[in-house]
Amino acid sequence: MTYELDEIKKIRKKLGLTQTELANRSGVSQSLIAKIESGRIDPTYSKAQKIFAALSDLEKKKEIKAGQIMAGRIISIEPADSISEAISKMKKSQISQLPVIDSHKLVGLVSESNILDAMLNSKANKVGDVMQEAPPIVSKTTSIQVVSSLLKHFPMVVVSEEGKLIGLITKSDLLGRLYKE
Repeated sequence: MTYELDEIKKIRKKLGLTQTELANRSGVSQSLIAKIESGRIDPTYSKAQKIFAALSDLEKKKEIKAGQIMAGRIISIEPADSISEAISKMKKSQISQLPVIDSHKLVGLVSESNILDAMLNSKANKVGDVMQEAPPIVSKTTSIQVVSSLLKHFPMVVVSEEGKLIGLITKSDLLGRLYKE
């Protein structure tokens, strides 16, 4: 991330830091931070780099990750299961979509819309016949910005750790977390 000198104060305050705390984290004096923020001094390149590096590290640490907002319990269905079983699971759990998992692998997604279409067109009676493509899988360390972008195109994002599916995130989960902030 690229910063300008006149942004230091704004970013420092957004991160909830005092001038002294920023100075300690960046290895410069508090008076230098004060002089830079007031515009009374133009720091050397190396001092500015230290300050910007400290700010960047702090922003990354404060960033919300997928693992922090995911629902840790995955309610899923298998492709061979009946559509009526999918409907029953959705109603019982008050959800509108289910990841389709076969032999511990994410193979698709079934939603109320898929099921409605299938019922209206008398298409099929198995989940595998009506499921759509699998939603994206992200690491638990994926940033909330990436998850948010994916949710604009997919109804859910599945979270994995070391190849194992550990949770999922829907738009509702993301809204709930952002609303708390």
